[in-house]
Amino acid sequence: MNICGYYPESINEGEGLRASIFISGCRHFCKGCFSPATWNFNYGDPFTKEREAEIIDDIKNNPLLSGLTILGGDPFFSAAEVSAFIDRLRQQVGPISIWIYSGYTFEEITENPESPEYELLRRCQVLVDGRFVEELRDPSLRYCGSSNQRLIDITQSLILGKVSIWQPTFSF
Repeated sequence: MNICGYYPESINEGEGLRASIFISGCRHFCKGCFSPATWNFNYGDPFTKEREAEIIDDIKNNPLLSGLTILGGDPFFSAAEVSAFIDRLRQQVGPISIWIYSGYTFEEITENPESPEYELLRRCQVLVDGRFVEELRDPSLRYCGSSNQRLIDITQSLILGKVSIWQPTFSF
């Protein structure tokens, strides 16, 4: 698995101050995607154990972070590898909020509870779901690019068996 970006601190990809990792590879090929270079699974740099350790240390040593956001590309095309990274992160950092972006919808990911994609979803707290639709682009939206995309409270949705929209913790 390759990563094509890492920000140790960002306020653009989720609530609060978050670290953000961009996973290479996407097969959704959304028209108008802000970064089509990330569709290539070989784009960026290999996510080596050394690079993972550097990022985990960054997160562990930054008490100001609210959590980690994982996006891409689409991290669900590398679901097993991303899940393994989250497990290593939590072993060393402890509980941490994970936001994740995907072109898949919540319903598509939860169709098969035995899949690596479902296991990845289960490890995260907020899902920004749905393909980017250029005709629905709305730059005024917080944390997503087109109005069809939803911010989903994963834990609550899995308990209820239906989508529960995430509610912000902070108000502006």
